[in-house]
Amino acid sequence: MPQSLRSRSVFRDKDHSSTLAGHLRYQFDNFMARGTVALVSGLALVSLAFIVLMAALVNLLGIAPEGGDRLNLPEALWGVLMRTLDSGAVGGDTGWGFRLTMLFVTFGGIFVVSTLIGLLSSGIDAKLEDLRKGRSRVIETDHIVILGWSLQIFTLISELALANANCPDTCITILSTEDKVEMETALASTLGKLPRIRLVCRTGSPSSMADLGIVSIQTARSVILLNSSEDHRDTQLVKTLLAIKSIPRSHPQPYHLVAQVQTPKTLDVLKLIAHNDVEPLLIHDLISRIVVQTCRQSGLSTVYIDLLNFSGDEIYFREEPALQGKTYGQALLAYHHSAVIGIQKADGTLQLNPGSETCLQAGDRLIVISEDDDTTQLNPADQAPIDHQAIQLVEASPAIAEHTLILGWNDRVATIIQLLDQYVAPGSSVMVVAELPAAEVDLSAESLQLERQAVSYRQGDPTDRDTLESLDLTHYDHAVVLCNSTLEAEEADAHTLVTLLHLRDMCDRHHHNCQIVTEILDVRNQALAQVARPDDFVISEQLISLMLAQVAEQKSINAVLTELFSPEGSEIYLKPASRYVTGDRPVNFYTVVEAARQRGESAIGYRRKADASSLAQSYGVVINPPKDQPITFQPGDAIILVAES
Repeated sequence: MPQSLRSRSVFRDKDHSSTLAGHLRYQFDNFMARGTVALVSGLALVSLAFIVLMAALVNLLGIAPEGGDRLNLPEALWGVLMRTLDSGAVGGDTGWGFRLTMLFVTFGGIFVVSTLIGLLSSGIDAKLEDLRKGRSRVIETDHIVILGWSLQIFTLISELALANANCPDTCITILSTEDKVEMETALASTLGKLPRIRLVCRTGSPSSMADLGIVSIQTARSVILLNSSEDHRDTQLVKTLLAIKSIPRSHPQPYHLVAQVQTPKTLDVLKLIAHNDVEPLLIHDLISRIVVQTCRQSGLSTVYIDLLNFSGDEIYFREEPALQGKTYGQALLAYHHSAVIGIQKADGTLQLNPGSETCLQAGDRLIVISEDDDTTQLNPADQAPIDHQAIQLVEASPAIAEHTLILGWNDRVATIIQLLDQYVAPGSSVMVVAELPAAEVDLSAESLQLERQAVSYRQGDPTDRDTLESLDLTHYDHAVVLCNSTLEAEEADAHTLVTLLHLRDMCDRHHHNCQIVTEILDVRNQALAQVARPDDFVISEQLISLMLAQVAEQKSINAVLTELFSPEGSEIYLKPASRYVTGDRPVNFYTVVEAARQRGESAIGYRRKADASSLAQSYGVVINPPKDQPITFQPGDAIILVAES
């Protein structure tokens, strides 16, 4: 054979052998990378093959203990198996041939067992680490999923627990980029043990389809999307919704999505993605509206909290065939233990506090405030005792100019001023005091488009006593203390509390009754704020958490809340009781409801001034009282109403 051909043949043989070795090595590497289950399975097969081979050799070669009979195959298999598992078994063997053979079997067993123990140990460690990371799949149906993590989650979960207190086994699953153990520790330390509620935490990205699959989002009853206030463009929210809608639903019902939205521009995008499956809550706008409404009406925040939490009265939708053809005015007096506030028409449109002569049609549902769904029961016919002689309708005094002081700065300042302009009388004013240089603040009348109030700005530290003393607080009717959203929650709340303490002390020294509303970031600091003065009600993202929980449990609530917090249409007001009924004798709440009806308003409760500083008495606020209960109103007491102005 020519030298060149002989060389090529040698190279082919070498290439073939090296390729075969490389291929085998590659297959072995792939097998080793398959994980613990594959390795244990492979080891079990190797062990079985080793035991069968050695048992066959012992049987075929006739190897037996000294003086003993030849082992048949079953006996040989059993003997080899015992010596593989127990190295001490070889100590009782006799005969050197049998001893050496079994010693070899024992050495093989030591290798197999030690390898198996190592694999099992590493596999258990890997599984524990995987569980700690929160990457195991949640097998649940009809559960509640919360995507994201924020300070609101504690109030949100506690309210969802109250709403599902009658359900025997409710699961709430949280998916967040936070560490699973840290989430569980924070929830346990803040909320404690929640009866009948299982909390399951998983670590992952809410915008990842794979991670959404971990929490079985396709079988969830409702999904709540928490949105960081730092995401001013709602980019993560949009990505998360796209990921959710890419996962086919496993239930015939569509997704029930409740989302926090930071900017109004995102609303149109959400509708394009999720259509009617998503109920958005415009966070900055809602907080601004609550602050504006509450700073002008002492006690209003307590009314909102009572309506939004699940521990008291709630909003329900009730279809009443017996009231078809009756008027809204008649429906106001149709319940003893429920307060009517509006109508949802058959086409889904809402009318809060419609005209008294509005007729109820087939398919219409009444919007009522009641303690529970089973307490919305109609009165027997014509049982609404009204004391017509106690009704006295007194017109309100003409509106006068109001002066508001805003201390602190965040992204909601401009919105708050614009909303205030829709409530106050002409000639009103707003003073803003914050640490930002005046050159960085744009509060011009042109940019805000104000019609009824003038705005001025002063640079200063709201926590500084000298700065506050220079403002002449006696000039202002309302004061709003805003949180600094650029600081950590604890630091921002500490600054807010210092400002609040100074304000209240200065008002007391000057005997000036200035309505103060304070914004707190962390709901856990609310009790500290109330130490300054119990009736300084705290407005915080707690209210947003309550709204998220309400909408998650009942989708239709979102439209009602949006209407209540809007300057247009009907809202909640606290008005002097003396404008409706006399104060010289007891009257029942049927009489109050009738007096409000005559003014085109819907009465839902009252507030006693004598209890305005009592936490135990809910600061004097009573929502949905029994209508036959006699009440004697005192000067300063107020009626809580749903009205247009």
